[in-house]
Amino acid sequence: MTPTPFRISVSDDVLDDLRSRLRRTLFTTASDPDRWAAGTDPAYLRELVTHWAESFDWRAAERALNTRPQYTAEIDGRTVHFVHIRGRRPEGAPGPLPLVLTHGWPSSFVEMLKVAGPLTDPAAYGGDPADAFDVVIPSLPGFLYSSLPRGPFTRKAVARIWHRLMTETLGYEQYGAFGGDIGGGVTQWLGALYPEHVAGVHITSAVVTADFSERPPTAAEQAYLDALDAYDADDQGYSEIMCTRPDTLAAALADSPAGLAAWIVDKYRAWSDCGGDLESRWDKDTVLTVATLYWATGTIGSSFRQYYDYHLNERVPPITVPAAVTLSHEPAYAGYPRSLAERQCTDLRHWSTPGRGGHFMAHEEPDQVAAELRTFFRLLRDAR
Repeated sequence: MTPTPFRISVSDDVLDDLRSRLRRTLFTTASDPDRWAAGTDPAYLRELVTHWAESFDWRAAERALNTRPQYTAEIDGRTVHFVHIRGRRPEGAPGPLPLVLTHGWPSSFVEMLKVAGPLTDPAAYGGDPADAFDVVIPSLPGFLYSSLPRGPFTRKAVARIWHRLMTETLGYEQYGAFGGDIGGGVTQWLGALYPEHVAGVHITSAVVTADFSERPPTAAEQAYLDALDAYDADDQGYSEIMCTRPDTLAAALADSPAGLAAWIVDKYRAWSDCGGDLESRWDKDTVLTVATLYWATGTIGSSFRQYYDYHLNERVPPITVPAAVTLSHEPAYAGYPRSLAERQCTDLRHWSTPGRGGHFMAHEEPDQVAAELRTFFRLLRDAR
């Protein structure tokens, strides 16, 4: 399980084929006069595809990504890709706290890169150098350069892989964990499975326990659950097809880069705290960096596996390690009551509703996320 240094290198043949496909894109027309009401706006998609084919500089993006120290490791015979950036510590100070950051869907390790600097070198960003972390950012199984797990893709299974990465591959005895969406589920399982090794867990997409048998939901909790059901009725079409017919969808997206971009962009706009202005959170070059990574690795289909296997996820046991929630400002969590998180986390020490930063909070609000992580884990460092 010794880490092997890794560099991203997309061949010229792959890039030439990509540009050729983009230039031959057949565009559809809008189904609704209200832009974005029926999904990715065709006019915006045309702009994005034109930029991808004619102006986007992948080689510059590739060089920028390769300034981050990347590695692969074999765990259970499967490849795990990750970024590992060691923190800068003051002379004589305790070593930086290891922290694993887990992304969600339709995302990648790129989501976490903006926050890596403030976490690993807080002094350079006006923070206290004693708050430094060693940052580990793995690519989820089936995403980009990480292999799918041998068995079903569940949050619990990923947590087991991450724990081996942190303790056996990287040699950390104790570490913290952060994530949202899928990454939030993995983070919760890390806290539940390994309380003797996990210093604390910090999530942005709070949990909803499925078990109300002993304590029925309060009025506030039920109001939230009803609102979530109403929101899902309008939003969940994407997940229904990935849960039931992922290979049918993947066949289209693996063959059409424009279709791939449309599928990703729809959720970047809907789930970001962007007020309808996608590029206030995701500029075209960043969107296309992620889309090119998916395209070059051919992994959009394997990224669906965690949806197809979703029914195999178990309910997370009570989390007894110190926990923190910085609640995502996205429609799915509007009105989320703290009491729901307290049902799952028996030691909820930090609760924050900043009102900004959505599904991809580490990318959207990196300074906010860094500050929240420093505040929470500062309370726990002395106990190491």
